[in-house]
Amino acid sequence: MQIDILTLFPGMFSGVFGESIIKRAQAAKKLRLNIHNIRDWSKDKHRKVDDKPYGGGCGMVMTCQPIFDAVEELKKGFRGQGLGSSVILLTPQGKQFNQKLAQKLSKNKHLIFICGHYEGIDERVRQHVIDEEVSIGDYVLTGGEIPAMVLVDAIIRLIPGVLGHKDSNKYESFSSGLLEYPQYTRPAVYKRLKVPEVLLSGNHKKIELWRKEQAGKITCKKRPDLLK
Repeated sequence: MQIDILTLFPGMFSGVFGESIIKRAQAAKKLRLNIHNIRDWSKDKHRKVDDKPYGGGCGMVMTCQPIFDAVEELKKGFRGQGLGSSVILLTPQGKQFNQKLAQKLSKNKHLIFICGHYEGIDERVRQHVIDEEVSIGDYVLTGGEIPAMVLVDAIIRLIPGVLGHKDSNKYESFSSGLLEYPQYTRPAVYKRLKVPEVLLSGNHKKIELWRKEQAGKITCKKRPDLLK
């Protein structure tokens, strides 16, 4: 998979994308991750990418030209291979991001994320460039950079071979529609607090049943809305 991120603040990504699973996915060539400064496509002599909104109002709006040109250039290589690209705008107006959407997006060969800023983005970009609008929650952030990081992290761990074991993400929270069951590790007793006997039994059928029951109980208690 290749992910291209269009942003006004490329420096925000260096620390996050240079660590842990995301770093390993790139090293294993499961992921090509490119961060681009939108200003590089601006035809303005000062590399300007924003302007005052028509009709008046406070703040500035991101202009069409740099984004149109950037997306067209990034799509070219994949179009030549007969492959499509999916363009995602990170915006509070978008569809709420969840595990199901992460699974859908993980099937793409090429994703382009556009990080919005200021008072928003020229509507012509939304209408003619964007394939999908995504939000990570009902609140407003300074820009789309942090949501882009969230999406990348959630998506790439679903790419086959990125995690250590093929079933590593199979039983995680939300993968089955439920929250994850409780986890324990050594020692079996700590400060008189014991690990449930069933986990020490070696009976895999009983363990699986216990985990399913616990996942149901936890979901019912913490996120009953998921059971609907």
